[in-house]
Amino acid sequence: MEVGKYNTLQILRGTSVGMYLGDDEGNDVLLPHKYIPENAQIGEKIEVFIYRDSEDRLIATTLKPLILLNQFAILEVVAATQFGAFLDWGLEKDLFVPFKEQNHKLQKGQYVPVYLYLDEQTDRVVASAKVHKYFKNLDGVDLDEGQEVDLLVFEKTELGHNVVVNNLYKGLVYENETFRRLAWGDTTKGYVKLIRDEGKIDISLQPLGFLKTLEPNQKAILDKLQQSGGTLNLSDNSDPIEIQEV
Repeated sequence: MEVGKYNTLQILRGTSVGMYLGDDEGNDVLLPHKYIPENAQIGEKIEVFIYRDSEDRLIATTLKPLILLNQFAILEVVAATQFGAFLDWGLEKDLFVPFKEQNHKLQKGQYVPVYLYLDEQTDRVVASAKVHKYFKNLDGVDLDEGQEVDLLVFEKTELGHNVVVNNLYKGLVYENETFRRLAWGDTTKGYVKLIRDEGKIDISLQPLGFLKTLEPNQKAILDKLQQSGGTLNLSDNSDPIEIQEV
């Protein structure tokens, strides 16, 4: 039974407080009544998320958290206390960010990029806003140039946008290669452009070789989009002269 992840467990028995679910190793966990699927039957297997409640007990839920163990996400700060901050991650119990895992004091209402890890001393999932230390190094990286990857935009820099690549690595989409608007927190697809010797990954938003195949007019439009931040004030009803000038 893995904390911070989805587990497929068998319904063992019903009680006054909910149903107990079990794994193949003899462990069991409570699924409270409010999370029990309609028509659930003893003996069936269901997928649940496992975490610890406010009393440090393992608990199962059918709610879908906004982040899983060893993943990155951008979450909202819903409370800031003398002990740390708490984030909304889609479950009843808010997600804790200790002070030691903050780059600066977080404030209620902020959205912050975080990484979810397991505190081995308490067996509780905890969030860290110091995301840079959790990126995997590129020794033996399982990526190829041109490969399609999943991206999460988490930081704007002078060079462009820093992105999380496949929930593992840090990558960069250069500003002068961004033909459409990217916003903080966006998830999108991209392509590995270059894996640098210094341990950095350059990412393209288009398949490699895409620009080489464009006709001159298409390339000109993409250049204009890039210069204007991803939008052009043109439509089907625009003056033909304005369109021609583009």
